[in-house]
Amino acid sequence: MANIKQQIKRVKTNEKSRLANASYKSKLKTTLKDVHAAVATKDLAQAEAALTVAYQALDKALAKKIVHKNYVARNKAKLAAAVNTLR
Repeated sequence: MANIKQQIKRVKTNEKSRLANASYKSKLKTTLKDVHAAVATKDLAQAEAALTVAYQALDKALAKKIVHKNYVARNKAKLAAAVNTLR
């Protein structure tokens, strides 16, 4: 542990951010799984609704700099391709 006051504060804030980001990433992964589950049941309406929610979650995570832009692009393409198989 650091013994410099500013670094002690920084360690605390980093830990708070890490926990918040981990929670958000977990929620994000759940929304992605919801789309795949809807595609597996071959329910187009539910898949499209879940796709919209997943897109919003991915965009928000990118805006908060929780995930990389390529991660967002890759997942959006994957999800869109999966939903398009139902059409």
